[in-house]
Amino acid sequence: MKKLMRYWMLFSIVLFTGVSCFAEQSGKEKLQTEKGENSEDPRILIVYLSRTKNTKAVAELIHQKTGGDLVSLELVTPYPEHYQTTVNQVADENARCYLSPLKTTFENIADYDVIFVGFPTWGMQLPPPMKSFLNTYKLQGKTVIPFNTNGGYGIGSTFETVK
Repeated sequence: MKKLMRYWMLFSIVLFTGVSCFAEQSGKEKLQTEKGENSEDPRILIVYLSRTKNTKAVAELIHQKTGGDLVSLELVTPYPEHYQTTVNQVADENARCYLSPLKTTFENIADYDVIFVGFPTWGMQLPPPMKSFLNTYKLQGKTVIPFNTNGGYGIGSTFETVK
């Protein structure tokens, strides 16, 4: 059983890394098509939310492959350390359509061409802080590449919400 779990973990890591690399490659190909092969390199922002450091690890892999600026979303009032308290708070925030105030701000978001947006699935939804980010900043005309981590329950409605 332990051996099977190790293989499953290895497969998951390879799968997530492959998805990250595919997303990065697809974004660069799209930009080259839109801007032309000889234009300057696109300005890249990788913004992510991570509670357990899993999304952070994927964001760092993308950063290694693409460069750009790597930024963690921080809240004005961080979530509690206790897991179940956070789960309950997020469920309440989602029910009220609450947008968490962000400590992290971007004065020059217009300077970026490609924005990777990374987040975990919380309650089968996009986390309220990521909703705040997407509602605060206008990303029209930019290449937005979402990436997700989850505990095995799937992406829920997260990508649809980003879209």
